[in-house]
Amino acid sequence: MTSTERTPRRTRQRTEIRDAVEASNSFATSQEIHDRMRHDGSTVGLATVYRALQAMAASGEVDSIRTPDGQIAYRTCTPGHHHHLVCRSCGRTVEISLPGLEEQTRKIAGQYGFAEIDHEVEFFGTCADCSSK
Repeated sequence: MTSTERTPRRTRQRTEIRDAVEASNSFATSQEIHDRMRHDGSTVGLATVYRALQAMAASGEVDSIRTPDGQIAYRTCTPGHHHHLVCRSCGRTVEISLPGLEEQTRKIAGQYGFAEIDHEVEFFGTCADCSSK
């Protein structure tokens, strides 16, 4: 491990934040997670929630997406590369795989001389339950 790599400390605050993220089946912003924690009696500050979620996303402990309104939202997901369908109304999130997308992405990148490609694909729409309301 280099001097710039650090193992995240397992603190009470980080555990509370992780538990709050795991309690939801949809993506939630730092503010939403903090509000949920305060409602449950937590005293963890909003700045701590922001910092912890950023670190957890950087380490791959949680997934993060940019919402249509530009906020970052977080969720625990299954390991491995995948994409999401996200309901604009209720936030319901479904993990999806897109066979062939990875190969197609590398092919397109190569055509333009790009290497070491990363990508995020999120689809935003309205789930069946919200559409029927």
